[in-house]
Amino acid sequence: MTQKFSVEFLPEAVEFMDTLDTKAQEKIYYNIRKAQVTNDPELFKKLNNTIWEFRTLYNKTYYRLFAFWNKKQNTVVVATHGLIKKTGKTPQADLDKAERIRQQFLNEKK
Repeated sequence: MTQKFSVEFLPEAVEFMDTLDTKAQEKIYYNIRKAQVTNDPELFKKLNNTIWEFRTLYNKTYYRLFAFWNKKQNTVVVATHGLIKKTGKTPQADLDKAERIRQQFLNEKK
């Protein structure tokens, strides 16, 4: 299968992943790789006009990594930060944070 996009992890996403146990990390990376070759909204879902999320359910816990497309590099998805979800609704504060990180990233690339 052809990989549809590549993924770049920003420092906050790396820090989030480092807080997780090895098995949870492996499952998240597995799902990201799977999302790169399939079109599955259970794994990679658009939340609003600019922010997406990688979704993982592992051991009855929901993990989310926020991301956005870097149009200048065409198909690179940049993971901004993550959270462990306990409810079905994504907190607005996390969407706002992902958007701030996206704007900062794009401004630095200009």
